[in-house]
Amino acid sequence: MSPLSSRTIRLLAGSAAAFGPSTAALAQDLAFSLDPIIVQSRDEFAEAADRATSMYVADAELERARTGDLKDVFAGIASVSVGGALPLTQKIFVNGVDMLNLGVSIDGAAQNNRAFHHVSANAIDPGLLKQVRVDATISPADAGPYALAGSVVFETVDAADILAEGQSFGGNLRLSYGDNGQTAQGALTLAGREGGFEWLAYGKRATGEDYEDGDGETRLGTAANLTSVLGKLAYEAPEGHRVELSALRLRDDELRQFRANFGGLNGVEDSLRRYDTTRESWSLSYENTQAGGLWDPSVRLGYSESDIVIPEPYDSNGLSGTWSATVQNDFHLNATDRISAGIDWQRRFGEYSSPTYGEFLEETSRNIGLFAQARLEPTERWRLSFGGRFDRQDFEGVDGSDERHSGGSGNLSASYALTESLTLRGGLSSIFGGVDIEDNYIFNPGWSYGDLRPSRAQNASLGFDWDGGALKLGGELFLTEIDRARSASENFDFESRGFNLGATYGWEGGFARFTLSHSDVKVDGEKAAGYEALDFGAPLGTVAAFELQQDTALAGLRLGGGLDLALDHDMPEAADFDLEGYSVVNVFAEYVPPQAQNLTLRLQVDNLFDTTFADRATYGAEYGTVTSLKEPGRTITLSAVTRF
Repeated sequence: MSPLSSRTIRLLAGSAAAFGPSTAALAQDLAFSLDPIIVQSRDEFAEAADRATSMYVADAELERARTGDLKDVFAGIASVSVGGALPLTQKIFVNGVDMLNLGVSIDGAAQNNRAFHHVSANAIDPGLLKQVRVDATISPADAGPYALAGSVVFETVDAADILAEGQSFGGNLRLSYGDNGQTAQGALTLAGREGGFEWLAYGKRATGEDYEDGDGETRLGTAANLTSVLGKLAYEAPEGHRVELSALRLRDDELRQFRANFGGLNGVEDSLRRYDTTRESWSLSYENTQAGGLWDPSVRLGYSESDIVIPEPYDSNGLSGTWSATVQNDFHLNATDRISAGIDWQRRFGEYSSPTYGEFLEETSRNIGLFAQARLEPTERWRLSFGGRFDRQDFEGVDGSDERHSGGSGNLSASYALTESLTLRGGLSSIFGGVDIEDNYIFNPGWSYGDLRPSRAQNASLGFDWDGGALKLGGELFLTEIDRARSASENFDFESRGFNLGATYGWEGGFARFTLSHSDVKVDGEKAAGYEALDFGAPLGTVAAFELQQDTALAGLRLGGGLDLALDHDMPEAADFDLEGYSVVNVFAEYVPPQAQNLTLRLQVDNLFDTTFADRATYGAEYGTVTSLKEPGRTITLSAVTRF
């Protein structure tokens, strides 16, 4: 297991109660267990060898991030960096690799991984999530195509997460206010079930003003104006046949900096334009929750899109999306061994249009793949996972040119329990990537597609886990190489290598944990700055996170805090500056009144000492022409959750 995985460091805390009374009862019994059993129980392959490097975000962590953003979701996991300061611009990097190069899904629907490079391709509202899993570096064959350096799996809340056993209707109301930017948020979740039917509706609205950074300067174009909705409908027959429809939509429509993920360019910091961005994801799935033996089929259909409209000055419209379908069967060989096999299909597209100037450009790709993944426990000490897939891709460029590529992929992961306390683990993979869709805002009809070659990724990891009871330690080395990575109409070679370390110590009523990640990125064999590695990685260097939490003598009151830090990082000659280090302290107090267990009150102070900084994963700090987008200064947030 990873030193950054839930099994090592993600703490399941009692605030998981917000999911509903039934979950709350179990969470209370496990309030300070270092193994987030509830989280792992949702992943049927949680103990498989290919999950050894996986990171799960625990229920309590998601609960605290619901009025925050993706940075809050991954707080405390140093190997997952989130830069960009705004939900619209936040980009995720796993072991130094941009998430554009990972397989991403929401409720089983493959997500579009391309958008205007000044915004995020995968913006999502933490308030609608029930589980997040990051498979770092090594992806199994059933993760789908394009999972070059891992995968990220998001699952949204179900009615069963809201309702107690026997309850037919319920929900929760969440309100919050942050003083920096005067950001107010309100979210309502309603759920119900009758017979085999269940439904869920979720809506959130966040509004505010531009926030101030640590120097007290107002960062123009940072005001909150976000609307998020989720709807779910499912039916499960007594025999276990379950059909589920899920749909979510997120819209951010506000004035932003001319380049939304910058604080400014060439000293100009007040050039604003409207960004009207919409993210949608739809999924339809079938499974049999009671199936076993050699017949356990499942079907998943999905569609996702990013629609970015910038009316001024060029009437720019960028639409990109992914249609997907997977038909799979799990062959249960015995209680622990399983083979998953099937066929999947994806159609990706990117469109750029400017009606005022009469422009319309489009790239499309179609990929069909066959896959099989075995997850075995041949002995009490050994766990193995290995598999392969074969993909065929048809790619059509903006000039109408049509190219066909095909290739095989393979992976192998293994873990060995050397002693009862010490486990060694490692993995290897070689992944066919094809030719991916490019950022639609830079489409050029003059591109020569004959010069492009399909990419291939080589990945390796080697690590250990030590379980000493209250104290747990872990570490790993990782390497990702992407040969013939695409940049417009050219290929280059990309590499990210480094290591992760993690430690957790738990005691009755509290815990402390520390994670550290170091990564270096290279382009064509040379150390790279942010521009050279754009869309593939970021020069993160060494980042770390420390967290502490403690119950108090006052029943229902919990105190905690964290420290996020980055060390100084030397940059190559292509950059103007080396990256300066920073340290940021966050604290919180959470109270559940004993006489009102359905109410949770929380006071949180982020950036306690008003540090002026841009997150290490935010673009541009190494360039003299770029003003990087600074994070908010001290922010005091009050929130309240009531469940009914």
